[in-house]
Amino acid sequence: SNPGLGHATAVRFAQEGATLVITDIDMVGLATAEKELVALGAEVLSMEQNVVDEERWQEVIDATVERFGGLDVLVNNAGTPADRTGIEGVDEAFFQRMFDVHVKGTFFTTQAAVPGMKERGRGKIVNISSMWASTGNPTGAIYIAAKAAILGLTKAWALEFAPWKITVNAITPGGVITEMVMAKGGMDYVREAAKKVPLGRYADIEEIAYTAAFLAAPESDYVTGQVIGPNGGQSIVGI
Repeated sequence: SNPGLGHATAVRFAQEGATLVITDIDMVGLATAEKELVALGAEVLSMEQNVVDEERWQEVIDATVERFGGLDVLVNNAGTPADRTGIEGVDEAFFQRMFDVHVKGTFFTTQAAVPGMKERGRGKIVNISSMWASTGNPTGAIYIAAKAAILGLTKAWALEFAPWKITVNAITPGGVITEMVMAKGGMDYVREAAKKVPLGRYADIEEIAYTAAFLAAPESDYVTGQVIGPNGGQSIVGI
């Protein structure tokens, strides 16, 4: 199976010995993930969360602090599929959802988490953007604009939170073999799309999770405000 990036990252964190708080709008998937993580030996708190729901941002952080005493790492991973259309195909509801999930969700979840990190004088924030935020694409302008906004937040926050030793970085994956990608076109689609990648393949989901694990670890304490792109070299083509 090809889970999503959030699932793969949680598994990697569990393998590294992390205690985890996982959230999703999919309660069935959440329960499955929790079982898998517990089987790996992790202590896990799972909570239903729709990142566009304002009431849940603070509730999730409060529950985390109550259960585990504080939050060391926040991974802002929630996303929704891109618009596969030209400008004429985008309506206001779609536009709003793209910015609600990617930008509003990232902003206000972070806003809820940062006071505790400031109090403790440390923290790691990892934002998930997209390669297309830097390179563009002929379809998906609203998705790309929202993902580009995450890069702006990353760089501004890195400067804003630096006095408290809180690092903020973004990951901009290229093509990754996920459940969402497989549902779109399967391996035939992936093989065709991979021809445009200098390394000749899409990423395995674990490779993106490794990047997140590095940015969450003490080894990256001097890395902040950076955009790290595990994309097989695709973003340098034609630039």
